[in-house]
Amino acid sequence: MSKKVLVIGSGGREHALCVALGRSPQVSEVFCAPGNGGIEDVATCLPDVLVSDFDRLADFAVNESIDLTVVGPEDPLVGGIVDYFKERELPVFGPTKDGAQLEGSKVFAKKLMARHNVPTAAYVEFDDFAAAKAHLTEQEWWPVVLKADGLAAGKGVAICQNRAEALVALDEMMVEKRFGDAGERIVIEEFLRGEEASVHIVTDGTTMMVLPTAQDHKAIHDGDKGPNTGGMGAYSPAPIVEGPMLEKVIRTILVPLLNGLRVEGIEYRGSIFAGLMITKGGPRVVEFNARFGDPETEVMLPRIQSDLYEILHTAATGKLADLAEGPAVDPRPCVAVVMASAGYPGSYPRGLPIYGLEEAGQLPGVTVYHAGTRRRKDGGLSTAGGRVLCVTALGDSFAAARTRAYEATAQIRFEGAYKRGDIANRALGAV
Repeated sequence: MSKKVLVIGSGGREHALCVALGRSPQVSEVFCAPGNGGIEDVATCLPDVLVSDFDRLADFAVNESIDLTVVGPEDPLVGGIVDYFKERELPVFGPTKDGAQLEGSKVFAKKLMARHNVPTAAYVEFDDFAAAKAHLTEQEWWPVVLKADGLAAGKGVAICQNRAEALVALDEMMVEKRFGDAGERIVIEEFLRGEEASVHIVTDGTTMMVLPTAQDHKAIHDGDKGPNTGGMGAYSPAPIVEGPMLEKVIRTILVPLLNGLRVEGIEYRGSIFAGLMITKGGPRVVEFNARFGDPETEVMLPRIQSDLYEILHTAATGKLADLAEGPAVDPRPCVAVVMASAGYPGSYPRGLPIYGLEEAGQLPGVTVYHAGTRRRKDGGLSTAGGRVLCVTALGDSFAAARTRAYEATAQIRFEGAYKRGDIANRALGAV
């Protein structure tokens, strides 16, 4: 069978999707729009096609007879790309605009969870700065969490230890508009204590397939210090949410969520990424995302041995029940360490030459996913983003996978390269 696939996006998640889809015995050709310097090695990239250009993307899918389009990032999903593709009768994996509000609006997600008894943090919402400020002035319990309602590239969240920090964060969101329109409405919620974990499912709205568990490292510095980023590393599986705890997540969170979406008339065909806090009282939802996580995808997909094309295509076409069981999973742990540009998540330089990629990629079990790279005219690669590379390794144990991932990062050089030194430390203590 010679199926053609189009992946939309340009980061490490999309690189991992292209690699995994390319492994399918059914897939003959993978395209990626716009792609990046590393994705060029495994897919035909369309560097001049933006993820927001629905017309050109759909025209390409028609002209190339694409059998499945897989949407990576959240922006086009929230913008309605799946609705547009469906109007043109093009097979596409991802939720429609109404389903993507799970991620596109914190308030929408909170209200949906409240209606369908999905456990999450207590919250209040505000679209008026003065009212929000008055609430924080009267707040007695600290810390609290402030969240911009809309999309903010994973950075529109502030954990505030005291009133002064909260008022600064509020000002940044609602007055300075640091996150643009995303901060016109905010959520103030209780701070959940526990350990974070990520559970992903693929669903056609009726049936769900649970993917390998994972844990992300959001903060820029070791010890989870500093501002949030898009993610500085990850590991899979996440011991904190395996076994009976995973069964509880499915029973108390994922099943009620899917039932709620169905009851409210939202046909959801795509992935759902549940960001969880495992508290003393059980699992509670921190947030939902309407797509695969990044860098969680980079540690989940290397462990999935089943045909990813078949999984995503059956979900997109409403036939996921035809797959009798969940994906075959490599029992070996996987650890990923993100290498970022100096200054990230603030401003950072671009165009810096990258060295040592070939040496790193030759280490056993290592795959280097490109998150923000660009191919130079001389054939070399340069930095082109805040998160530049996601260096991933499989190993017989967490310790072995972690050691190998850091060995690989030591082979790679670019000016100002930054990485956390404690990725997967928590997993080492759990096994």
